[in-house]
Amino acid sequence: MAKLKSKFVCQECGYETAKWLGRCPSCEEWNTFVEEFESKGNDPKSQRGISKGVIEKINNITSTKKERISTGSMEMDRVLGGGIIKSSLILVGGDPGIGKSTLLLQVADHAAKQELKVLYVSGEESGEQIKIRADRLGIGDGELYVLAETNIDIIIEYVEKEKPDLLVLDSIQTIYSPQVASAPGSVTQVREVTSMVMGMTKTRNMATFIVGHVTKSGAIAGPRVLEHMVDTVLYFEGERHFSYRILRAVKNRFGSTNEIGIFEMRDRGLIEVENPSEVFLKGRPLDAYGTVVTAAMEGTRPVLIEIQALVTYSPVGFANRVTTGIDKNRASMLIAVLEKKAGLSIQSSDIFINVTGGLQIKEPACDLAILCALASSFKEIPVDFKTVLIGEVGLTGEIRGVNSIEKRLLEAKKMGFERAVIAEANAEISKEIKNMEIIPVNNIRQVMEILF
Repeated sequence: MAKLKSKFVCQECGYETAKWLGRCPSCEEWNTFVEEFESKGNDPKSQRGISKGVIEKINNITSTKKERISTGSMEMDRVLGGGIIKSSLILVGGDPGIGKSTLLLQVADHAAKQELKVLYVSGEESGEQIKIRADRLGIGDGELYVLAETNIDIIIEYVEKEKPDLLVLDSIQTIYSPQVASAPGSVTQVREVTSMVMGMTKTRNMATFIVGHVTKSGAIAGPRVLEHMVDTVLYFEGERHFSYRILRAVKNRFGSTNEIGIFEMRDRGLIEVENPSEVFLKGRPLDAYGTVVTAAMEGTRPVLIEIQALVTYSPVGFANRVTTGIDKNRASMLIAVLEKKAGLSIQSSDIFINVTGGLQIKEPACDLAILCALASSFKEIPVDFKTVLIGEVGLTGEIRGVNSIEKRLLEAKKMGFERAVIAEANAEISKEIKNMEIIPVNNIRQVMEILF
C-alpha cells in the first residue's frame, strides 16, 4: 500500500507547509490551513499531459484559423474575442447567486440549437433542479444533455461515450478525483481535477466551461495556478440586489483582456445590454451639483459614466474618505492636487465619491471628472448637464492627453452631449468631431474658471 504523505495547504492561495500555521505567510489570511493527504503510489500528476512533445521548427508548424462558436450573445462573444474556440478551457468566476449557472445554461442551449452536442455537468444541483431553471428560461431544445455527478472518473467516461462539442462543469470545487486523498474543493483536488479536465479538453477538441467559486476577497477560490492553467478567465460582477451584471475578461489567449459585456437579469434570464452608456446615465439628476459625466474605455468600447461626489463638513476630528468604484489612493491624490493647485480647502472635509452603475474605474482618463465633481460639490455649483470631461490630472495640476479621444467624443455626441472639456494635447485629433464644442485646457485653474 502506498504511503500517505500529510501536508497543510492554504485554502485561499495554495501555499503548502509541513505543519499547521494560524496565518498564511503568502496571502496573510487567518485559519485557512487544512491538512491534506497525497498518495505517492498513485499520483495523478503522472497521468497529466496533453500529448507527447515533438520538436519542430516554428516555420514548419502549420496553423489554421480556428472557427469560433457563437454563444448567442453579442456581449459574451465580444468578451471572448468573437466566440468560443474549440479545445479552449474557460473559467467563469463570480459571487454566489450572481447568475453564472444561468448564463452558461443559456450558452449551452444556444450551442445545442446550432446542432452541437452539449453536456452540462452539475455537482451542485440535481437534474430536476436544472430542468426547473431551464423551463423558467424557456430553453431545452436540441442536443443538450444533463449529468448530475461529482466523480471526475465517471464524468470522463460519459465524455468519452457521448463525445460532446461543448462541456460545462458547474462547479470545479464540487468535483473530485478518488485518486486524491483530499476533500472535494480542497486546493489539491481543484488543481488535479482541473489538470485532468484540461488534458481531456485539448485531446478531444471540445470547448469546456468550468465554474469557479470566489473567496471573500473576490478572487477565484483554489490555487492561483488554476487561473494559469486555463485559456480564458471571466469574472461575472455585479450586486445581487441590482439587475445589471458585468462580464469581464481578465485573461484571454484568443482575444483582448480589456473587454466587458453588460447584461440585465430578468425573469427570463440574462438579457444583453446594447447601449451601456444609456444604462449608466439613466436617472441622472438635472442641474445637481457634485455630478459629472466622463467617457471611459472598456476594451475597444467607450462608455459614458456618471461620477458623483459629496464634500461635507466633518463633525469629528478627522476627515472621512469613502470611495466606490475608484481606487482610494488615487482619490486621495486628486484631493491633494485640488487643494494645492486649485486653492480649495477640502482636506478637512468628509469626502464621498461614487461611480454609478457598479463599474470599477482604473484608467486615469477619468481624473478630470472626479476632480470637477469634488469642486462642484464643494462650491455647490452644478456642472453643465450637457458637458463631458475627459483627461488625466498630474501632480502639478496639468491636464494630460488620453488615448482613443475620438471614440470617446463620438460616444458623448451620440448620447446628446454638446460640450467637452479635454486636454490640449488631444485638441488636434478632436477637430474632426463636428457640431460639438471642444474646450482644450492645460491645467486645473483653467478648468475651474471655465466651469465655475
